[in-house]
Amino acid sequence: MELDKSFDPHSVERRWYPIWESRGYFKAGDRPGAPAYCIQLPPPNVTGTLHMGHAFQQTLMDALVRYHRMRGDDTNWVIGTDHAGIATQIVVERQLQAEGRTRHDLGREAFLKRVWEWKQTSGAIITQQMRRLGASGNWTYADTEGQRAGYFTMDERMSRAVVEVFVRLHREGLIYRGKRLVNWDPVLGTAVSDLEVDSEEEDGRLWEIRYPLADGSGSLTVATTRPETMLGDAAVAVNPNDERYRPLIGKQVRLPLAGRTIPVIADDYVDPSFGTGCVKITPAHDFNDYQVAKRHRLEAIVVLGLDGKILPSALRYASEYGDDELGKPELPPLARGYFDIPMDPIAIQKYGNMDRFEARDHILLDLRSQGLLVSEKPYRLRVPRSGRTREIVEPMLTDQWFVRTDSLAKKALEVVASGKVRFFPEHWATTYNQWLENIQDWCI
Repeated sequence: MELDKSFDPHSVERRWYPIWESRGYFKAGDRPGAPAYCIQLPPPNVTGTLHMGHAFQQTLMDALVRYHRMRGDDTNWVIGTDHAGIATQIVVERQLQAEGRTRHDLGREAFLKRVWEWKQTSGAIITQQMRRLGASGNWTYADTEGQRAGYFTMDERMSRAVVEVFVRLHREGLIYRGKRLVNWDPVLGTAVSDLEVDSEEEDGRLWEIRYPLADGSGSLTVATTRPETMLGDAAVAVNPNDERYRPLIGKQVRLPLAGRTIPVIADDYVDPSFGTGCVKITPAHDFNDYQVAKRHRLEAIVVLGLDGKILPSALRYASEYGDDELGKPELPPLARGYFDIPMDPIAIQKYGNMDRFEARDHILLDLRSQGLLVSEKPYRLRVPRSGRTREIVEPMLTDQWFVRTDSLAKKALEVVASGKVRFFPEHWATTYNQWLENIQDWCI
C-alpha cells in the first residue's frame, strides 16, 4: 500500500465523520444503567456563521463529551440552533435594504417567508461547520423541516416547552406583569436587556436651566444633559448636606414650559459637585431618578412615546409604588392606573409628536427666549446604545413580563458557596457572585 507523502486532514475528516454519525456513535440512551452525562450547547444564532468563539467553545465541550463517552457514560450532547428573534430580523432587513426594499414593501407573509429562507441558509451552514469541526453532538434530533440538524428553538416541541415553563413559573409567582422602567429601543419598538446595551463615552452637552421658585423669591439652576425630558420632571433634588440649598428644601419651583409646580427634595443620590448641585428628577425616563422617586413617593410622568416622540398629552402614574420590589407578587408593581396630564397648550402645539432630539432643539430655543437657559458647555457622558441597532436607548416606563430573580439567584449563589459548583479558574467565582448579588428582575 502506497502512503501519501503528506497527511491531508481534510480528506480524512470528511471520510470519518459520516462513518461515525451513520453508526450512531453520538447517540444517547443506548447504554442503559450507565452513569448519565448530559451537556447542552448554547445554540448559535442563525444570524450568520460560526466564528472563532464558537469554535473554541465547541472544542472544549467536545473534549468533555468524548471523555465521558470513552468512560462508558450514557452521554448526550444536545445541540441545535437559535432563532435569535429580532437579531435575525435585522439581518434580513439589512439584506432587503441593500436591495432597496423594506419589510413593509414585502408585507408580513412574504417577509416571514424570507426570514425562514434565511434560517434554512444560515442554519445549514452552521450545522455543516459543526460537523467539519468534528463536534460529536447528538444529531438524532430533527428540526421543524425534518433535517438532522439538532433542535431549533422555534420547533413545535420547543415552543410547547416554553409555554409549559411560563405557565408553571407564573403559578409559582416567579413570573409577573408589571410596569417598570426598561431599556427601550425606539427603532425596534421593544425592550432590550442590560446585556444588549452598550454604554460608551461620547461628546455631549451640559445645559444649566433656571427653575423659578413658585413664590417668586428666586430660582434654582438645574444641570442636565437631557432637556427634552424636563416636561416629565417630578421634582428638583439637592443633597441634604449641601448648605447652599438647605433653606429651599420643601419649597416649590415652577417647571419651565410645562405650566406646573414641582417640589424641591433632598436625597443623598445628588452629587453636590456635579453641575450646580441641583438635578431634575424625571422618574419615567431615568433609572436613577426612578429609584429616587420610589423613596420620595413621587409620581412618574411619561412624556416620551414608544416611538421616541414627545406625547401631546403626558401620562401620569400615581405615586403608590407597589411592593413588587419586596417580593410580594400579589401587589401591583407601580400604580393602579394612569390618567392624562393636559400639558400647557403651547407645549402641546410646539412639542407634541416631535422627535425627542428635534424637541430638544425647540425646548432649548424656547428656554433661551424666556431667559431661562443659563449656560451650555461641552461635556463627556456615557450614552447607552442598543447593541442591535446602535440607536440611543430610552429608559421607558412600560408594561412588561418579568421573572423574579431573587430566589433563583440565592440558590445559584448557594451551590457555588457550598462547593457543589466550581469555577476554573477560581477567580471567576467573584465575578459570578457580584453579578448575582446585584441582579435585577429579568424582563422577558
